[in-house]
Amino acid sequence: MMHVNGSHSTDPQQPFKIGVVGGGIAGSTIALRLAELGIEVQLFESGTSLVNGPPICHLHAGGNLYREISDQQCLTLLHESIDTLRIFPHAANIRPTVIAVPQQDPGDPAALLPRLNLLQQAYQTIVAENPANEVLGDPAHYYKLYHRDELEQLARMPLPETPASLDDWMIPVARNLEFDAFKFPLVLVQEYGLSVFRLAATATLAAEKIPHCQVETEAQVIDIQQDSSTGRWSVTYQQYKPLYQDHRTYTTEVDYLINACGFRTGQLDDMAQLPRDRMVEFKAAYITHWAECEGVWPEVIFHGQRGTPQGMAQLTPYPDGYFQLHGMTPEITLFQDGLARSTESSAQPVLRQRFIRKLRDGWQADEIDTRTSRAIAHMAQFVPAYQSATVGGNPLFGAQQIPGNDPSLRAADLSFAGQRYARAEVVKASSALSAANQVLSQLIEEKLLPAPAKLKLSLEQQLPIMTGLPPDAVIQKAEQLAEERKYPTAMARLYQAS
Repeated sequence: MMHVNGSHSTDPQQPFKIGVVGGGIAGSTIALRLAELGIEVQLFESGTSLVNGPPICHLHAGGNLYREISDQQCLTLLHESIDTLRIFPHAANIRPTVIAVPQQDPGDPAALLPRLNLLQQAYQTIVAENPANEVLGDPAHYYKLYHRDELEQLARMPLPETPASLDDWMIPVARNLEFDAFKFPLVLVQEYGLSVFRLAATATLAAEKIPHCQVETEAQVIDIQQDSSTGRWSVTYQQYKPLYQDHRTYTTEVDYLINACGFRTGQLDDMAQLPRDRMVEFKAAYITHWAECEGVWPEVIFHGQRGTPQGMAQLTPYPDGYFQLHGMTPEITLFQDGLARSTESSAQPVLRQRFIRKLRDGWQADEIDTRTSRAIAHMAQFVPAYQSATVGGNPLFGAQQIPGNDPSLRAADLSFAGQRYARAEVVKASSALSAANQVLSQLIEEKLLPAPAKLKLSLEQQLPIMTGLPPDAVIQKAEQLAEERKYPTAMARLYQAS
């Protein structure tokens, strides 16, 4: 146990303690990161389990889904994604992503090449600096281009049971596309999938094993107060107690407070009287089952202009013929009036009531059918055979916070305000470790904690419990969480070539 003697506490023998409010991917990663270094952490999560938020499914190892973001954001996402796979080694679905530009889209595939070359060179440098960073395959094969004649040849090839090469992954795509509908070349890139259920399983199992991490689930923080003389925070929360079949109210003290409340981050900011500009966007992805699916598919991205009827379509594969669909149109993944902004009087953007009802109570059956059917029809524009797919389960949905005023921002992690207060503001799951590292650096810089000796070790040595969990245990827990959350258990299992 790490003890720090100093002015941080009224009791100099009391260990320095971090409070983390919110057990999503950001809060859980921060809590585990600090606790594995021997720092006392208390994590408050209002739900029944950890990492249960927006529809995480894609690693974004380079940001190639988003033509509108800067090269710097793409490079940041690449670095962060590599670290994410190192600390969540069992969360990846290891298969490439195919990027296709439809004829109806104003984009040019050639415009993607400078960024792909930049990312490939960056990946090669990162691996050269540390071979442990080679988690996206051989840097020389970070991406590959496919012209029409090559795809026509692949379309005549038999479907492999287990893809053993990049070409093997392209065969089912080549066999199902109407080539006249696309611009060439198509791009295959080593952007993998992420399983939200295996992320959640890793966080849950690790938290159970780390003695310095105290997790409070079904714990709703209702008030925070800071002692101006010591800087310590009092956290008051209500927690459901099955023994009493009721909620009980508790107050605890922490030396540093981290706001990781996701789309509710502004609520804690308001309690702390720390204003912040931010947006919140409600989104959903749809679970479908394609019984007639043949072959082992990569993920496929069909570029399109966000917010129009021709918005990007995203086909994310899982075992047993399940696919997750995004359609970046207001009728599918995006929602009319689904973006809310903070105001001068509150740091918390206020979503429309219909979105609050979904977040609180779930979806009506007719809404699921309507939106999922639209997603299937949107995908069938590009993969005609997909029109036979059916509703496969409840949507994956949530509200995503975006700090600042730029709705296209995709790489963000942490901000500081006031005294001994930080906000985790990740937009993509891969930014969670970066947020944790910034918290740690700030604690050391402010001399609230000494630099742990373990920081000189590799990531895996710093986080032996997180990175050392048995894969079978992670998958088993992930399947349990998927079932509890009423999703197909196939979505929790590994999807990769071998």
